[in-house]
Amino acid sequence: MVKIAPSLLAADYLHLSDDLEIVNTYADLFHMDVMDGVFVPNISIGFPIVEAVAGAAVKPLDVHLMIVNPQNYALRFAAIKGVVMVSFHLEACPDPVELLEKLRQANVKAGLAINPDRNVEELFPYLEHCDFVLLMSVFAGFGGQKFIEGTYDRIRTLKKEISKRCLNVEIEVDGGVSPMNSKELTDSGADILVAGTSVFKSGHPAEVIASMR
Repeated sequence: MVKIAPSLLAADYLHLSDDLEIVNTYADLFHMDVMDGVFVPNISIGFPIVEAVAGAAVKPLDVHLMIVNPQNYALRFAAIKGVVMVSFHLEACPDPVELLEKLRQANVKAGLAINPDRNVEELFPYLEHCDFVLLMSVFAGFGGQKFIEGTYDRIRTLKKEISKRCLNVEIEVDGGVSPMNSKELTDSGADILVAGTSVFKSGHPAEVIASMR
């Protein structure tokens, strides 16, 4: 069954405990977007917020690093109790294989992420070192962007390669995900759906999560 990972990028930080309860009750994962203002033109959260959320979380945390030099920080995020997934962008790390394997040794699932302007085939050489891959269906950096329709073909291409090589690699999709496209995404091969705006700005997040599931 598809996993739903609401992105706290779209949460109400003045009433964060309320949004944490929504994820704890209805969803599968907390998706945490860490941005540095360098790799992407936006700044979001860091260690204090991730640690605070982890302390209140019943569901596990999925940390997406949109930062330069993720090798300097990834293992510190991996060490936070409750974090089970850590991903970083392919082009941000000088040695992706080394970092992927270090994350695995730290007992978290290791993932590689790419933006929509990068060919999914660039992920192929690294698939054996990944537990999941994160396909951005918008350009990393800001929530609320319009879903890029070419994502479906990218998922199918990636799923075909994973199946051909008999690998156990999940496909996560992030950006513009909503009940309007969730079925086609899962039919194409997505295993984890990240949704921020469509969940937390909807006024009825539990219903949105149930609809996507």
